Amino acid sequence: MKKFFTSESVTEGHPDKLCDNVSDGILDEIYKQDPNSRCAIECCAAYDRLLIMGEVTTNANVDYEEVARKIIKNIGYDFGTFNCDTCKIDVAIHRQSPDIAMGVDSSLENKAGEDGNALLGAGDQGMMFGYACNETEELMPLSISLAHKMAKRLTEIRKSGKIEYLRPDGKTQVTVEYEGNTPVRVDTVVVSTQHDDKVSQEQIKKDITKYVIKAIIPENLLDENTKIFINPTGRFEIGGPEGDSGLTGRKIIVDTYGGKCAHGGGAFSGKDPTKVDRSAAYMARYICKNLVAANLCDEVELQVAYAIGVSTPVSVFINTHGTGKLSDSEIADIVVKEFDLRPYAIISTLNLRAPIYLQTAAYGHFGKNGLPWERLDRVNDLKKYVK
Repeated sequence: MKKFFTSESVTEGHPDKLCDNVSDGILDEIYKQDPNSRCAIECCAAYDRLLIMGEVTTNANVDYEEVARKIIKNIGYDFGTFNCDTCKIDVAIHRQSPDIAMGVDSSLENKAGEDGNALLGAGDQGMMFGYACNETEELMPLSISLAHKMAKRLTEIRKSGKIEYLRPDGKTQVTVEYEGNTPVRVDTVVVSTQHDDKVSQEQIKKDITKYVIKAIIPENLLDENTKIFINPTGRFEIGGPEGDSGLTGRKIIVDTYGGKCAHGGGAFSGKDPTKVDRSAAYMARYICKNLVAANLCDEVELQVAYAIGVSTPVSVFINTHGTGKLSDSEIADIVVKEFDLRPYAIISTLNLRAPIYLQTAAYGHFGKNGLPWERLDRVNDLKKYVK
């Protein structure tokens, strides 16, 4: 049966991603000095200004404005109205609410005398999802993998000077055609890239096709019927916060699996790992990737849910979409047995009190080498369950 699935990505110069970068850049600077900090940092960018807001409890001494200007400059906004040197930056940061801190500092179970891994309560209620599949080497869906790689390629050829007319803002989109559950070709590619006012759209289409699309998408996935749209509006000179407002956490599907699985709604950037929105989503990816690599299933979606101030998850749910070597309920039991999903244990397992977050702020939080939740160090532990 033929079917189609689409995912999108955006460059680091997209206004929402710029805000994610600033939020995670500040988090990293705080964590370099005080790894026990509590942070929930958000940004809003519009036209010629940036607002940094949220809750931070820390012993670190960080100049938020200085960090933001460095990140804006590194992204490439050293020109125009939203300029790293001249944009207006307001800071509205206060300490974490003591009502929240009370439940996080000591969980309900810890107050009842349980062990150290119950020390921290979940920083909020909610459900988080993880996912993995065997469509790509990194065990990510093919559509989001290609979209991220093209978005990153746009940035690389701009910063290297290979294509001098490019500007920081940009978006990519890939539609993959499936035969059954197997990806067989790329049906549609969309690339929109900000540019200066001196280049023709014909030149843009020629260069983007050569240096982005054909440089990233394998030749065997493109054919004469693949539809390619490059700057389909006809012009993209005004971009970034000057063209559209930006907000931390507004690209949650770009950040995760491109829509291939459910999403609990919680954003990642700017949050320390006591916020299970972030840490439990990372742990869920870690579990799913190891399940697929251990051949317990070809595809898996994991939901884990929490109550604020409570350490132990209220539910664990598995869906292998019919690809499991065991039943979904049996695999869920394995997950509960093999992985400690309490917040303190997650932080310890994945070493999340480290300044590692800026690298996640663009081109996805998953499928990147070197991040602790991408490790495959539990595969041998899980293979024993394969019948």
